[in-house]
Amino acid sequence: MSILFYLFLAFFFLLSLVLCFVILIQEAKSLGLGASFGGDSGDSLFGTSTAMVLKRFTAYVSGAFLTFCLCLSLMSASLGRKAPAVAPTQVEQTAP
Repeated sequence: MSILFYLFLAFFFLLSLVLCFVILIQEAKSLGLGASFGGDSGDSLFGTSTAMVLKRFTAYVSGAFLTFCLCLSLMSASLGRKAPAVAPTQVEQTAP
Protein backbone atom coordinates (compact mmCIF):
# COMPACT_ATOMS: atom_id res chain seq x y z
CA MET A 1 0.00 0.00 0.00
CA SER A 2 2.84 2.41 0.74
CA ILE A 3 4.37 1.93 -2.73
CA LEU A 4 1.07 2.90 -4.32
CA PHE A 5 0.86 5.91 -2.01
CA TYR A 6 4.29 7.16 -3.08
CA LEU A 7 3.47 6.62 -6.75
CA PHE A 8 0.28 8.65 -6.33
CA LEU A 9 2.26 11.30 -4.46
CA ALA A 10 4.84 11.58 -7.27
CA PHE A 11 2.10 11.83 -9.90
CA PHE A 12 0.29 14.41 -7.76
CA PHE A 13 3.45 16.53 -7.62
CA LEU A 14 3.86 16.31 -11.40
CA LEU A 15 0.20 17.16 -11.89
CA SER A 16 0.53 20.22 -9.67
CA LEU A 17 3.48 21.47 -11.74
CA VAL A 18 1.52 20.98 -14.98
CA LEU A 19 -1.48 22.80 -13.50
CA CYS A 20 0.69 25.76 -12.46
CA PHE A 21 2.26 25.94 -15.91
CA VAL A 22 -1.08 25.76 -17.73
CA ILE A 23 -2.57 28.48 -15.55
CA LEU A 24 0.41 30.75 -16.09
CA ILE A 25 0.40 30.49 -19.90
CA GLN A 26 -3.24 31.48 -20.23
CA GLU A 27 -4.00 34.88 -21.62
CA ALA A 28 -5.30 37.48 -19.18
CA LYS A 29 -8.54 39.31 -19.96
CA SER A 30 -6.90 42.72 -19.73
CA LEU A 31 -3.58 41.59 -21.25
CA GLY A 32 -1.93 43.06 -18.15
CA LEU A 33 1.83 42.57 -18.26
CA GLY A 34 1.87 41.24 -21.82
CA ALA A 35 0.47 44.50 -23.19
CA SER A 36 3.20 46.55 -21.50
CA PHE A 37 5.88 44.58 -23.37
CA GLY A 38 4.25 45.10 -26.74
CA GLY A 39 2.44 41.78 -26.95
CA ASP A 40 -0.40 41.70 -29.46
CA SER A 41 -3.73 40.12 -28.52
CA GLY A 42 -3.72 38.32 -31.87
CA ASP A 43 -0.45 36.55 -31.14
CA SER A 44 -0.83 33.15 -29.56
CA LEU A 45 1.56 30.40 -28.75
CA PHE A 46 -0.51 27.42 -29.90
CA GLY A 47 -2.73 28.80 -32.68
CA THR A 48 -5.99 30.67 -33.05
CA SER A 49 -8.19 28.73 -30.65
CA THR A 50 -5.67 28.62 -27.84
CA ALA A 51 -7.96 30.15 -25.23
CA MET A 52 -10.64 27.47 -25.52
CA VAL A 53 -8.13 24.61 -25.63
CA LEU A 54 -6.31 25.90 -22.56
CA LYS A 55 -9.55 26.45 -20.64
CA ARG A 56 -10.70 22.91 -21.38
CA PHE A 57 -7.28 21.42 -20.58
CA THR A 58 -7.12 23.41 -17.32
CA ALA A 59 -10.53 22.07 -16.32
CA TYR A 60 -9.43 18.46 -16.94
CA VAL A 61 -6.14 18.90 -15.10
CA SER A 62 -7.83 20.61 -12.14
CA GLY A 63 -10.39 17.78 -11.96
CA ALA A 64 -7.58 15.22 -11.91
CA PHE A 65 -5.80 17.32 -9.28
CA LEU A 66 -8.84 17.27 -7.01
CA THR A 67 -9.35 13.54 -7.53
CA PHE A 68 -5.74 12.74 -6.65
CA CYS A 69 -5.95 15.07 -3.65
CA LEU A 70 -8.93 13.14 -2.29
CA CYS A 71 -7.29 9.77 -3.00
CA LEU A 72 -4.09 10.81 -1.24
CA SER A 73 -6.10 12.07 1.71
CA LEU A 74 -7.88 8.74 2.09
CA MET A 75 -4.65 6.78 1.60
CA SER A 76 -2.75 8.81 4.19
CA ALA A 77 -5.57 8.33 6.69
CA SER A 78 -5.47 4.57 6.18
CA LEU A 79 -1.67 4.43 6.48
CA GLY A 80 -1.83 6.13 9.88
CA ARG A 81 -4.17 3.56 11.42
CA LYS A 82 -2.76 0.44 12.99
CA ALA A 83 -4.35 -2.94 12.49
CA PRO A 84 -5.90 -4.33 15.68
CA ALA A 85 -3.94 -7.07 17.38
CA VAL A 86 -5.50 -10.48 16.85
CA ALA A 87 -5.60 -12.77 19.89
CA PRO A 88 -4.49 -16.36 19.32
CA THR A 89 -7.42 -18.72 18.85
CA GLN A 90 -5.71 -21.88 20.11
CA VAL A 91 -5.08 -22.48 23.77
CA GLU A 92 -2.06 -24.50 24.80
CA GLN A 93 -2.54 -27.20 27.36
CA THR A 94 0.11 -27.87 29.96
CA ALA A 95 1.01 -31.27 31.30
CA PRO A 96 0.07 -31.88 35.01
